[in-house]
Amino acid sequence: MLTVRVLTTAEAVEIDVRPARLGSRAIALMFDIMVQAVLAGMLMIIWLVVSELLPERLLLPETGRWIIIAIVAVGYPTFAETISNGRSLGKATMGLRVIREDGGPIRARHAFTRALIGLSIEWPGLLLPYVTWVGSISTMIASRRGRRLGDLAAGTLVVHERRPVAWNIVPGMPAGLSEWSSTADLSAVDDPLAEAVRQFAARSHQFAEPHRSILGESLFTEVRAKVSPDPPAGTPPWLFLVAVLAERRRRTAVQLAATRAVTQRVLPGFGQLPTNSRR
Repeated sequence: MLTVRVLTTAEAVEIDVRPARLGSRAIALMFDIMVQAVLAGMLMIIWLVVSELLPERLLLPETGRWIIIAIVAVGYPTFAETISNGRSLGKATMGLRVIREDGGPIRARHAFTRALIGLSIEWPGLLLPYVTWVGSISTMIASRRGRRLGDLAAGTLVVHERRPVAWNIVPGMPAGLSEWSSTADLSAVDDPLAEAVRQFAARSHQFAEPHRSILGESLFTEVRAKVSPDPPAGTPPWLFLVAVLAERRRRTAVQLAATRAVTQRVLPGFGQLPTNSRR
């Protein structure tokens, strides 16, 4: 089951969002850590080159390491999420985005707050590491919107941009209508109308009454006016529409097979791979 929450924007408009949970966010974090590791390595090489050129007295102990940590741990997520409206490379890979509590895009201050809390408390947790990790994970699990400490401090949350779509299967030829449909004239049923019927047949279970019945009756009336002869008496509108779709699909498959057969006779070997390319 998908967990969908409703956010109310500043304009009092309700929007549906699917909060990102611990699993997807952990995978996104792994991608970001790999990016940060590469970035840190490049910066370390640059720092070593620069440190050889500067007088030794200008370099304080551990200066380079702390500067690189600050740039990578805070600068990278702040910069990436600010310029991309809430998506670091890891989040983009997982289809996630950081948004404000009211559904609006985040700004630099939101991204900076999230990154700063992540560095000091959550990951790697410079203040009381291990203890703060448990607290951060517990907070995310307990939150209805999967918000971590950085989200609570910045007033943000992470949501899924990609909405999973269930497979919608169109039924096949109804029993008792195959003989009628095989002789029916369907030439007036054009592709846009057939696509509208297909969408209705595949998604009718998602429509609430009375809208489902109204739409179904409207399509039935339109298609019936373009099909002759009329279906057998007493045929339900739903089965009539499904039978028209199934027959159009069957005729298209037959026509395609016939076209391929003619092409093979006229142009032998057309569409086949050369012998040496099969090896």
